[in-house]
Amino acid sequence: MDSKGKKILIADDEPDILEIIQYNLSREGYDVITAKDGDDALVKAKSSQPQLIVLDIMMPKKNGVEVCEILRAQPAFKDTLIIFLTALNDESSQIKGLETGADDYVSKPISPKVLVSRVNALFRRVNKDEPEDKVIRIDNLEIDPVKFEVKVNGNSVVLAKKEFELLYLLASRPGRVFLRNEILNHVWGNDVIVGDRTIDVHIRKVRQKLGVDCITTVKGVGYKFDL
Repeated sequence: MDSKGKKILIADDEPDILEIIQYNLSREGYDVITAKDGDDALVKAKSSQPQLIVLDIMMPKKNGVEVCEILRAQPAFKDTLIIFLTALNDESSQIKGLETGADDYVSKPISPKVLVSRVNALFRRVNKDEPEDKVIRIDNLEIDPVKFEVKVNGNSVVLAKKEFELLYLLASRPGRVFLRNEILNHVWGNDVIVGDRTIDVHIRKVRQKLGVDCITTVKGVGYKFDL
């Protein structure tokens, strides 16, 4: 993926975090702009028109969710990619951010490698520069969407089609909470009417077949992949 010429705005009130994110994204070839609070983020977003914005949720003046809401209400930022930075256990903010229109989130404390990979993945998804159907390898788990094959410790595990699609969706963004309606739309589509119970049953079957504790239930909200 060619990162040259792509602008990224990072908004966070912690200078150390701004510095480390800017350094790592700049090394990837991105043009990085920084903002120290919500108001500063809005001003710089309008002046620089970045393709992607990284917003800390807990910022002074305007928090990340407020900034996202303001930007999403403007046609110029309808398709801008937005990633939230959230506290590790602050699931309510993560959910609020996704409902507001964020494309992804990364939990604090931040792993620069994780953030860079999430940024690259979002750009790939939008630009189609690289195939989306990539093999996912996480620890002892391998998911191959081309061969429709799942392996645990090198041993094949047979999943039904929807079970496979559900696992691949969750594993494509480890740690991200997928809301129930997101799962329904991605796996079953808008034209198929299924209930929440259908998701629960499929999740249970995937867990049983894998024999690996990798899918976490976020009560009343959805599920996340967390191996």
